[in-house]
Amino acid sequence: MINQHSENLLNSQQENAPGEGYIFNWFDWFCLWYPPGWLILFNRHWQHYHPDSDGWNWLEYGLFLIPGGFYLALLSRWLRLGFRSPRKEVGEFDPKYQQAFGKELLAPIVKYYFRGELQQVENLPSTGPLIVAMNHAGMCFPWDFLTLGYLLSEAKGWVVQPIANPVLFEHPWVIWWLPPQWSQVLGGVRAELDDFEGALAQGKILLYAPEGIRGPGKGWRKRYQLEKFDVSFIQLSDRYHIPILPVVCIGSESLHPWAVNFTKLQRLVKLPFLPLSPLMFALLLFPSMGVWAMRTRLRYFISPLQPAELNNHSKKGRAAAYQQAQQLREKLQLQINHFLGKF
Repeated sequence: MINQHSENLLNSQQENAPGEGYIFNWFDWFCLWYPPGWLILFNRHWQHYHPDSDGWNWLEYGLFLIPGGFYLALLSRWLRLGFRSPRKEVGEFDPKYQQAFGKELLAPIVKYYFRGELQQVENLPSTGPLIVAMNHAGMCFPWDFLTLGYLLSEAKGWVVQPIANPVLFEHPWVIWWLPPQWSQVLGGVRAELDDFEGALAQGKILLYAPEGIRGPGKGWRKRYQLEKFDVSFIQLSDRYHIPILPVVCIGSESLHPWAVNFTKLQRLVKLPFLPLSPLMFALLLFPSMGVWAMRTRLRYFISPLQPAELNNHSKKGRAAAYQQAQQLREKLQLQINHFLGKF
């Protein structure tokens, strides 16, 4: 059945994509179903639209696929670049590339691997701007966010931008794994107050995790427990009169199961979290699996819109914003408990 769906999608891409569009071939399908190959998919798609002499080459892609080969590939690329890091070019959000990435690469991953579903779509507003506030878990690459962004763009035609931890923009591991400025070009907004506020001021549709990095960092044991919500999104929603669309995600906790955050080691390597689980042994042999996650079913339950206050003189104090944030947290926690009881 999966092979039939894959063939149908491939035929659809060949019929509908423009001449310069990216078309899945046999090697791409192999990479999709072989975990160390996901990093190859991301980089091959980027290089199709962005000539990148500093990027990975075919020899290095081949090394990704064998145990320990990534380290040889990294050495090969470092020597090829003359003992330097990949160049950082200025990268601005490109909605056209985001759309191409979604239709040509995310589509098969979301539909056949994460089996993403939107529920209660009648609660979706007709248009933005919006703050889409969602629980966050998984202790891995933010597939729960990417999947929701793709599903919303497919359902409503929205251009959706996620708020992302700065480590996804600048950490050395990310710079070597993925093309420079990859996150920015795909629409990522740094999770810093000035960037967040600037994006809201432009009336964008933003994906936001009120738990912050505490969400994925809580690990497997607390996977169903919402951490404390930040208050900045409540205050900015009030200031710019932008409504909040609460969303509950069920299934993201299984993206990286049985994981525990090793805090001391995480701080040493300057990562927002560092999960330890049985899967980490595979990651040591295949570091390209850093963008991979376990197969799961991601269900998104859309709650009714929370309108922003329309009083132009309304500016919530921190105490009032904190109370509203925690009320929303309690409401979403009840919904999570309810949905978990159903499945």
